[in-house]
Amino acid sequence: MPVWIIDDDKAIRWVLEKALARSAIEYRSFASADEALGALADGVPQVMICDIRMPGTDGLKFLAQVKQDHPQLPVIIMTAHADLDSAVSAFQGGAFEYLPKPFDIDQAVELIERALAENRQTADEPETPDALPALLGQAPAMQDVFRAIGRLSQSTVTVLITGESGTGKERVAEALHQHSVRAGRPFIALNTAAIPKDLLESELFGHEKGAFTGAQATRRGRFEEAEGGTLFLDEIGDMPTELQTRLLRVLSDGHFYRVGGHMPIKANVRVIAATHQNLEERVRQGLFREDLFHRLNVIRLRLPPLRERSEDIPLLTQHFLAKSAANLGVEPKRLNPAAMQCIVDYNYPGNVRQLENLCQWITVMAPGQTVEVSDLPPELKLPPVQGQPAVETLTQGGTEAPQPPRQADWVQGLAAEIARRLEAGEAGIIDDLTHRFEACCIRTSLAHTAGRKIEAAQLLGWGRNTLTRKIHELGLSAFDK
Repeated sequence: MPVWIIDDDKAIRWVLEKALARSAIEYRSFASADEALGALADGVPQVMICDIRMPGTDGLKFLAQVKQDHPQLPVIIMTAHADLDSAVSAFQGGAFEYLPKPFDIDQAVELIERALAENRQTADEPETPDALPALLGQAPAMQDVFRAIGRLSQSTVTVLITGESGTGKERVAEALHQHSVRAGRPFIALNTAAIPKDLLESELFGHEKGAFTGAQATRRGRFEEAEGGTLFLDEIGDMPTELQTRLLRVLSDGHFYRVGGHMPIKANVRVIAATHQNLEERVRQGLFREDLFHRLNVIRLRLPPLRERSEDIPLLTQHFLAKSAANLGVEPKRLNPAAMQCIVDYNYPGNVRQLENLCQWITVMAPGQTVEVSDLPPELKLPPVQGQPAVETLTQGGTEAPQPPRQADWVQGLAAEIARRLEAGEAGIIDDLTHRFEACCIRTSLAHTAGRKIEAAQLLGWGRNTLTRKIHELGLSAFDK
């Protein structure tokens, strides 16, 4: 029988039996979990729907025993005691879904049909493929990056990686190191924008004991830690001017001094730098040293934003779902075609990092193994606002940097959207557009700050508590961490 019903309540069994019969779904009923466990010796169903609280073996213990021997078998847990502990225990035990009583019988049958379809899909699938590499991409722009990494494999030349936040600049830097002659030595990464200005010098070059208040011992800096290997300096465009001078000196003569030190230290380190900013423009503004720019800009690799390589999104999604599942010790989720298309069509202001966060959310929050459009976070299902895109890309000197659209453009687009809705007779326009505007501000600012909520809240003019509350109110669960 495809479906087994396990419940000590005769009325519940009767209702489910009649509903399944109307849907032409074969079933078999049991008054206790112990009866069902004994019947497993004669055959395994395609789906089980089981109560939690029953005499003898309860539903959660029954779930654990079934999952031990049949990990792919979908088990729907139902209970009249819909409390948090029961729900958490059910999902932790591997339940397909948690169904509180009283339930709508049509929804219950729909859930059973979905579990049946997923069971058939699992049976037809080939074995899980080998783990995918950390860098993936079939798009021409990514293939250019892969070729460049190959050509640079025998070189220790300085590399400048450019691209929007979240495009994977550190992953490319790691690949450059792993495929170089320095692969056996340390790879040290430092985000220069994440270190307070007054601590960054010591972080880079170390300090001597007593060099400043609190320097109670000599400390090695990142240059010394990376000796013989690679030092990756992320967000180099935010480095203070005085430290730019010290970095230039290291790149020029290969020596540096610890803070408070008087003896030069030789640096045998390959430097790879990255930025999301337009360094040529910062040079013109006097915010970045031109001579340092030329020292860093020996070889430049541009990473494309995810919207320019949408053909890679299905492959990346598969990789990140497998990675998230491995971290949690669960089976990877699968996306049905409509859900995958929804993910491919999204704009991703946070690029690959945002897609990875989305896959983590799906792994934890989506019910069942096959993910449908209704299971995706709300922001992915919102239709795009008519008018100008959220981000324009301006190219100067070979570097692309995201720039906000001109005010007239997005205001005109907003006016056109309001006019369209008014003509369509829609109501509640202000609330809907305000929610979408706030959601866009939150997603974009968190992508800009690499998920740092305090910094994002400050940039938006909010407190952290306000940002956290807005994330909950707007259903932006992918950022609720």
